[in-house]
Amino acid sequence: MRILIRGPAVLPRPEELIPRADVVIEGRRYEAVVPRGAASGEFDRVVDGEGCLLVPGLVNAHTHLAMTLVRGVSPDLPLGRWLEEEIWPRERKLTGKDVYWGTLLGAAEAIRSGTTAVVDMYFFMDEAAQALAESGLRGLLAYGIVAPSPDRVEEELRRGEAFAREWDGAAEGRIRTALAPHAPYTCLPAVWRQAVALAHELRVPLHTHLAETAEEVEQVRAEWKTTPAQWLEELGVFSVPVLAAHCVHVAEKDIEILAAHGATAVHCPTSNLRLGCGIAPVPAILAGGVNVALGTDGAASAGDLNMIEEMRLAALLAKAGDPTALPAREVVRLATAGGAAALGLGKELGTIEPGRRADGVLIGTEGPHFCPGHDPVADLVYAAQGGDVRAVFVDGRPLLLDGELQTLDEEKIAARCRQIARRVR
Repeated sequence: MRILIRGPAVLPRPEELIPRADVVIEGRRYEAVVPRGAASGEFDRVVDGEGCLLVPGLVNAHTHLAMTLVRGVSPDLPLGRWLEEEIWPRERKLTGKDVYWGTLLGAAEAIRSGTTAVVDMYFFMDEAAQALAESGLRGLLAYGIVAPSPDRVEEELRRGEAFAREWDGAAEGRIRTALAPHAPYTCLPAVWRQAVALAHELRVPLHTHLAETAEEVEQVRAEWKTTPAQWLEELGVFSVPVLAAHCVHVAEKDIEILAAHGATAVHCPTSNLRLGCGIAPVPAILAGGVNVALGTDGAASAGDLNMIEEMRLAALLAKAGDPTALPAREVVRLATAGGAAALGLGKELGTIEPGRRADGVLIGTEGPHFCPGHDPVADLVYAAQGGDVRAVFVDGRPLLLDGELQTLDEEKIAARCRQIARRVR
């Protein structure tokens, strides 16, 4: 299919803005970005981009999509109590079919607010992957391995390995897989060692939670006499690509470890604030040479899956005491190219230029909150809303057009999820 997006402003990369252009998509890739009116040839579809801003697809680099099913549960508790007393008991009632519907709901919400790719960790991941394939989104998916006792190690690793083997490369290559030991405090050393060996064999990355709370850091220090990042390094974890979610409580040495091994730190500002975990030192992590991406975490802790909102909060939190920290263009880079690098697709995604995968988001800029329009990039970060998204493309396929979902039945999905929520309540 050949598509013309006619007349939008285009942000090929954060430091470059084209005030008005025509963008041509041929199949799964961008074919051309040319001056308005200069596109030639026949088109199967013409999308009106006048009054809009076309940006690279936003990557939600850490989430649990099906946690839409427990959104709003006991919102004002610390992480430990919230998980153990409220979330995990409800999650134990979920079936694979429930996770399928919850993932569809999360996918619909993500598309509506401009997300084109997700890094998702949960359970019943076969059903989650099926849902993501149907949605048209791109994803790096993993079964969340939780094995705090020896009797669970082999079974949990078997599930993680089986999923990684079965689904890697599915959905015409849009789905890739990872291995996901949940966190240093929920997985024994044997889990990490075997997961690393498997990751090398399968050539997949690891996705985990790291240094999310001060309590986690103290627990690891009490048991292993070091920090979570340093403990994982001792276990050889960073010998494979690692996506480390949160990184709120990282020391200078931890940042050096992440940088030395090419790991990605995934900043989840809304969730970390909601659960009282703290604020990740993103400027210091970036200054240390670490790739940083943005994520929402699950909707149960973040409230929503809105990456535009996440960009704004990330920028504002970094500026406490220094208004020059984490400028708007850098925040956009984290949400696009930083996320693409986290996916291992830094040469395929993250910019709008000929030859790149056609993952893009068309954002309407005609609302009063975009006026007068001095700096469209600043407006994108500090003024835009998820509801401003007009169209979303993944591999050149429209997932949202004129504000209407193209791949999912939103009303049917919402009705099923309300039924599930009543049962697990």
